Amino acid sequence: MESQKKLNWGILGAARINERLMPAILEATNANLVAIASRRSGAAAETLAKYAPNQQATKCYDQLEYLLTDPAVDAVYVPLANHEHVEWTLRAIAHGKHVLCEKPMALSVADIARIENAARNHQVKVMEGFMYRFHPQHARVLALLQSGLIGEVRSVRNSYSFMMRPARLYRLAESAERGGGALWDIGCYAIHSARMIFQQPPVSVTAFAKYAESGADIASSGIIDFGDGKFAQFDFSFERARRCEYEIIGTQGGIKCHIVWQLPGDVPIISWWTESGQQCEERLPAANHFCLEIEHFSDCVLNDRPPLLSLEDAQANCKLIVAALQASAEGRVVRLAG
Repeated sequence: MESQKKLNWGILGAARINERLMPAILEATNANLVAIASRRSGAAAETLAKYAPNQQATKCYDQLEYLLTDPAVDAVYVPLANHEHVEWTLRAIAHGKHVLCEKPMALSVADIARIENAARNHQVKVMEGFMYRFHPQHARVLALLQSGLIGEVRSVRNSYSFMMRPARLYRLAESAERGGGALWDIGCYAIHSARMIFQQPPVSVTAFAKYAESGADIASSGIIDFGDGKFAQFDFSFERARRCEYEIIGTQGGIKCHIVWQLPGDVPIISWWTESGQQCEERLPAANHFCLEIEHFSDCVLNDRPPLLSLEDAQANCKLIVAALQASAEGRVVRLAG
């Protein structure tokens, strides 16, 4: 594997995210798209023709298992329904495939531990697919924080939302326990980005939510307590205007990331200010975070490097999500054990 210049990828599912993912794999300098599979007859071929029309050599399977038994596939991307992620990640690992699993990797910390054990036993790499984390704008934010520009971080505000379209109502078909709802879909970004910024374990969380008949949360707002007066406020919703931003306030100033979900041609904007009167709006080069994610994971496999997002990180994020769901369901503060 070390001598291989490109990693051969297979995609398990004809999900809508292929609109972004397939072009990203094709653009990546160290990746090949060799196969896609779907359980719906003809769906894999239709998806390939729609999003990668010039990839005639890519194989299309009408059974997911067929892709896993293909010896040409080195790594798989799993964009199936949330409650299916664990099953198919474990199946892929059992076939010796490296796995990039779309967030959320699992709906319980115990299941991520199972994945971690399986990956260790089969000597493969597994990473949770938080694509936003690979956009250079977040590295710039972290560099500004580490420079001491705004002093000690005291609060973070995260806002993620969009108006639910009829084509996306499937996100509310399952209960939160089965991976449905806003928290598992977009609220997980609020949880993840807050943890990225504070870089310390949370103490407790409280939240309030609106629910669909299925038991899926439609919208939620809450607070994560990171201790010593450090708080992350979050709100996410399927029935509010589009928002994907975070703002950080420190003892000496603040930083704002204006658009977290960047499209490939978007110009990222980060603004910051300080108590001393400095103000700045930084415009960064456009970047495709899906492509950067694929290149990163491919490099980790090809050169035996640890992924940026560890399975420990996935467990920590899942633990906080589950606690937030419990807090909103029970109307109380949920403390997190060490």
